[in-house]
Amino acid sequence: MKARHHTLGGLLRGLRARNGWTLKEMSERTQIPVSTLSKVEHDRLTLTYDKLLQLSQRLNIRMSELFADPAESGEAAVTARRSVGRMGDAVRVNTKNYDYYYLCPELRRKRMIPIHTRIRAKSVEEFGELVRHQGEEFIYVLEGAVEVLTEFYDAVVLHEGESIYIDSNMGHAYIAAEDCDEALVLAVCSSAEEGLLESLYSLHGDVEAVRPPAANARRRSARPLGKRATRRAR
Repeated sequence: MKARHHTLGGLLRGLRARNGWTLKEMSERTQIPVSTLSKVEHDRLTLTYDKLLQLSQRLNIRMSELFADPAESGEAAVTARRSVGRMGDAVRVNTKNYDYYYLCPELRRKRMIPIHTRIRAKSVEEFGELVRHQGEEFIYVLEGAVEVLTEFYDAVVLHEGESIYIDSNMGHAYIAAEDCDEALVLAVCSSAEEGLLESLYSLHGDVEAVRPPAANARRRSARPLGKRATRRAR
C-alpha cells in the first residue's frame, strides 16, 4: 500500500479542522484569498515563500511546521500497549534496605518503571552509600513516613499522601522516618534512554529477582534479568 505524502494542503486542512474554521475565516485570518486557500488544500497550488511566511505569522505557527514530515516530527506512534499491575504478577527483589515489587513486568523496553516499595532502612549508616542511576523518579508515600536524602539538598520528611520528584543521577536514598518502623511508597522511575530496567536491576548486586510462577511461565524463553553487579545491594 502506497504511503500518503505529507502536503501543505493536508496540513492546512488539518489546522482548519482542529480550529473549526471555514475557508472564509482562514482567509480573513491570513489575508490570503479563499480561492487560493482552496486550491492549496486540494494540492492544486503551492505558495511562494512570502505567502508561507505570511501564513505562519498570521496563524502564529513556525515556518518549520509547514514543511515537517510527520514521520520525522517526533510524534510517537500509538502502540496500544497496556498492562494491569497486580502484586501477584510483580517481580520481587528483597534487599537489606528495601522490598521492591516491579509492576507490569510483561512489558518489555519500558521507559517508565512502576515499583511498589517497602522501605526498611532507618538511618544513613544502615543504608550505606547513596544510590545513583539514569533518569528521573517520582515517589508517593502510601503508608508511614519517609526521610528523603539527596546529595545537593537538606533531608526532607514526607508523610502519607506527600510526594517528591528528583533527578535520579543525583545521589539519593529513602529511609523510614524517625518513629516509623517501615514505610510503603509507590515509585515511578523514567528515562528517555533505553536500558532503564537493567540499570535498576544492577543496583541490587547479587540479590536474586524472583518472578511469580505465571510470569516465569510466560518468560521461559526470555533472557535472565540482568548481569550480576559488583555494587552492594541497595
